[in-house]
Amino acid sequence: MTIQDLKNKNLILLETISGSRAFGLATETSDTDIRGVYYVPKNDFFGLNYIPQISNETNDITYYEIGRFVELLQKNNPNILEILACPEDSVLYKNPLMNLLKPEDFLSKLCKDTFAGYAVSQIKKAKGLNKKILNPIEKERKSILDFCFILKGQGSVPLKKWLTENQKMQENCGLVNIDHTKGMYSLFYDETKTLGYKGIIQNEEANQVSVSSVPKNETPATYLYCNLDSYSVYCKDYREYWKWVAERNEDRYNVNQIHGKNYDSKNMMHTIRLLQSCEQIFKTGTLEIRVTNRDELLDIKAGNQSYESVMQKAENLISSIEHHYSTSDLPDLPDLEKTTDILIEIREQLYR
Repeated sequence: MTIQDLKNKNLILLETISGSRAFGLATETSDTDIRGVYYVPKNDFFGLNYIPQISNETNDITYYEIGRFVELLQKNNPNILEILACPEDSVLYKNPLMNLLKPEDFLSKLCKDTFAGYAVSQIKKAKGLNKKILNPIEKERKSILDFCFILKGQGSVPLKKWLTENQKMQENCGLVNIDHTKGMYSLFYDETKTLGYKGIIQNEEANQVSVSSVPKNETPATYLYCNLDSYSVYCKDYREYWKWVAERNEDRYNVNQIHGKNYDSKNMMHTIRLLQSCEQIFKTGTLEIRVTNRDELLDIKAGNQSYESVMQKAENLISSIEHHYSTSDLPDLPDLEKTTDILIEIREQLYR
């Protein structure tokens, strides 16, 4: 079943403009997202052809089957609640039966987890992005040799520097574990290449140093420390950074580079908006998605506020949400029996 099938068969119950245009945050370059609700025909519902959701290829148009829609409302899903609370001027079509579903029948203290919880996850992503932008990682991957150091006097020198200065090759080295230590090795050197030492690493992709069998009468040339923990952290950061580079939205990244604030300003604008919606829910017991602070939010989107100030704004909102949550009269959960009965009533009228 396609979106066109929904329209041809008159199965649509609600169709709205969503996203920035519904929030009152649209600019000249904003996309137009459509969200809606439909119902499957009676035979499909009772048979094996139930389809809970239909989207176009770019996911900017999405419709939810009425049962799935109510299920997500009962879970206080922010995106779904915002569809139900859509301003009238953003409603393209509404079947009168949809008036039976009211936001106040679904709003509950669960919104703290769904609205604020999601926003907090976005803040964590923003902090991770900030770290990636400020700390780019060279494409050429370091080897474990870069995390090895030679003890010298009261300090240490990088292994590679020691090898160069002493005209030695890592392939001719032999390492032996030092008892009761972590990452510490005696380093032996074989100028003749006859003792069968394995070298410090056997290849550039090695994830740990090699140890060798060394004759008992050999004397260590020096002592080596391998910081394997730092190497593991580097490998994780390297993998995540270059995955992010491969997957990032270049247009948005370039905008963020232009304003130079080192965070995804569009994402943070919507994160602040989501936190403000959550605060409003617990302050007033209602959800109004059309913002009253358009200029402030667009200022964040434009990157006119520092990363630190936006993070502080988010932290202040989270504190306020915690306070109003503790004094809110909202129920802990939506009334599942009541809202399910409403769904049943809608289906009964649709299938008559």
